[in-house]
Amino acid sequence: MNTISTVNNLQTILTKGNARVQLPVAKLVEKILERKEAVLTNTGAISATTGQYTGRSPKDKYIVAESSVKDKIDWGSVNQPISEEIFNRLYEKVLHYLKTKDELFVFKGYAGADKKYQLPIQVITEYAWHNLFAQQLFIRPTEEELMDHKADFSLIFVPKYLADPIEDGLRSETFIIISFEQKVVLIGGTEYAGEMKKSIFTVMNYLLPENNVFSMHCSANVGQDGDVALFFGLSGTGKTTLSNDSKRRLIGDDEHGWSADGVFNIEGGCYAKCIHLSREKEPQIFDAITFGSVLENVVINEKTRIPDYNDGSLTENTRAAYPIHNIENIVESSVAGHPKTIVFLTADAFGILPPISKLTKEQAIYHFLSGYTSKLAGTERGITQPTATFSTCYGAPFLPLPASRYAEMLGEKIDEHGAEVFLVNTGWTGGEYGVGERMNLKFTRAMVQAAIEGKLTNMDTIQEPFFGLHIPLHVPGVPNEVLQPKKTWKNEQEYEEKARQLVTQFEDNFKKFTDISKEIITNGGPVLR
Repeated sequence: MNTISTVNNLQTILTKGNARVQLPVAKLVEKILERKEAVLTNTGAISATTGQYTGRSPKDKYIVAESSVKDKIDWGSVNQPISEEIFNRLYEKVLHYLKTKDELFVFKGYAGADKKYQLPIQVITEYAWHNLFAQQLFIRPTEEELMDHKADFSLIFVPKYLADPIEDGLRSETFIIISFEQKVVLIGGTEYAGEMKKSIFTVMNYLLPENNVFSMHCSANVGQDGDVALFFGLSGTGKTTLSNDSKRRLIGDDEHGWSADGVFNIEGGCYAKCIHLSREKEPQIFDAITFGSVLENVVINEKTRIPDYNDGSLTENTRAAYPIHNIENIVESSVAGHPKTIVFLTADAFGILPPISKLTKEQAIYHFLSGYTSKLAGTERGITQPTATFSTCYGAPFLPLPASRYAEMLGEKIDEHGAEVFLVNTGWTGGEYGVGERMNLKFTRAMVQAAIEGKLTNMDTIQEPFFGLHIPLHVPGVPNEVLQPKKTWKNEQEYEEKARQLVTQFEDNFKKFTDISKEIITNGGPVLR
């Protein structure tokens, strides 16, 4: 099977009478309810459940080992290779499956708000609610753009199609496969809508660096003077909370590119975690879940149709998808200038890292590659005490290229634009989890604000003894004694013992980076070895 014939087969299928192309939101909602795929909530959002899989299936994700990419991909447990033969055979089966459907749903749109680097995409789904999700998460074309739209990448999502692991050469019935030569993403055997979002992000994480654009798993906002700030951080570190600032406009909440012209959002929507969501704590997100939004695995009261965001009985990974324009304080174009401030967020449950520290370029690259935070006891089965977690570049599952490629681009951008980088610990102070207490959010906001406003640029600092981090001696609105972790612990010996343990975990994790210069390790890593 060659690429041209496959593309023609797909296009032939989409021109048949069963393809519902670019249905408006209201019509999709009607279809969803008619087909009983989801229920309507009291705000007009639809609420769907995803069955067995309530999160991503990373062990079932593959990239086709094609000649044009096989020497570029960072192959391993994240980027698992699959042969062209296996992919082509499965692709033919999926195309045949599409022909049997009474209805297919097609969304045409874009990934990437900067038109210089924009990827035209089409999303073909067998569920109407998955197509609504795509319409809310990706960038929607204008009527004029739609007339000339020609997809460079197609995503086909068939949750009811189950692979035969033996016959199809896969690990399980579930598959998420990217072919860069055929420009196709195949997803099957799972109903979790987030696979669509992250598959296109993976595609962009390959394509953008090839065009000298630094792709990033981060949120971004901009101040009244055009000053841009980036927020990197894993789940639970406060990325969404801190980037949603009433005094600053949101560029995007999760995926961005940094080109020679500045920063741009890759998406057209938001995919927010909503476990324990409340209007009091996160009013912007709470009020954004309106008509046409998609709730995933949120328990709904059968009588009132009011979502119970505190109920995690289906999963703790409850989600809400909505277009970014549902947030009031945004940058309409989703494009802005070059960042002045970069914030790495970590929730250190060991209480060792300072609440804020200024990083040198080498330290920035080291901590970017480390991507550290910690999981708490009880968050996952088997975790009985705080556990260090490292996710390369704060987005390891979505990076097809070697980590060094992204780290080099970060270093180049810091040099070129003079961005200041800060490490902010939103975790514990005065002791580890169970002994100390969570950092006061009011203090964290004050520290981040001071960093963004340039108040820490020339501030006197003291060097922390284990990681060599430069801690400001004073931050407006924050008690001085909070800034140095050692002073917040009652037992200095216990502090030093726990700090040495964390240093060891950082060093053990960093051993996998065999292509990183010794300068980064020597000048950027822990000073206690």
